Amino acid sequence: MTGFYTITQALNNHFNSDVLVNTVTEGDIFEVDLNKQTIFPLVHVMINNASLETNVVRFNVSLIAMDIVNISKDETTDVFIGNSNEQDVLNTQLEILNRAYAQMLHGNLWDGKVVIDGNPNCEPFVERFENNLAGWTMTFDVLIPNEVTIC
Repeated sequence: MTGFYTITQALNNHFNSDVLVNTVTEGDIFEVDLNKQTIFPLVHVMINNASLETNVVRFNVSLIAMDIVNISKDETTDVFIGNSNEQDVLNTQLEILNRAYAQMLHGNLWDGKVVIDGNPNCEPFVERFENNLAGWTMTFDVLIPNEVTIC
């Protein structure tokens, strides 16, 4: 069975070819060195669980797209926007995840057997980690053909 590898490699390949992403990581988010500013924007892939079904294996996946929020030392002139690029970061990181979703519907990821089931849930975050990161976590189910035989 290669379903786990199918998903992780396909997502890694997709995000490594995205010009808006500098680094792709996988596994436990707390093992990623988030203090290095040279690695952002970053997409982190987490396989949350797998369910064995009749003809498929269902994987629940979370993708965390994040970047550093830069805060200007200039006086705040627009209360809505503030004195940071937080809105820009949130917009760009959601676009990265939205493009991946589109590829799972009908693009290269779908061709590579990474087929999304249902609609993903996207949740924003700000100031989540030590170095003022913002972004989105997209969680969804992926179906991979169950290639195990009893022969």
